[in-house]
Amino acid sequence: MTATPFPPDVVTAICTHMNVDHPEDNLLIVRAFGGPDDAASARMTGLDGDGADFAAAVGGAEAEVRVPWSKPLTERREVRVEVVRLYQEACAKLGVEPRQEGEH
Repeated sequence: MTATPFPPDVVTAICTHMNVDHPEDNLLIVRAFGGPDDAASARMTGLDGDGADFAAAVGGAEAEVRVPWSKPLTERREVRVEVVRLYQEACAKLGVEPRQEGEH
């Protein structure tokens, strides 16, 4: 991970939210963007201005996966936009029907 514009409490809050509320999204993002396509689960382990880090469970072991943002991020609100973009692109790439807006 490179230097981050986000303080540790922000990184922890975002990772916790993704891991508790969106574990399926993590898995889709990992499978679609360079992670093992046979990953059984994935959790966000960190993020910085350049991308997000995940740990993907594959065959009883964890593989580290780095997924870059589409552009460098400097503000917390930009992270949500990028994660939603990644989720939508992952659904399209993997042929998965995305949730409707407002579904959590």
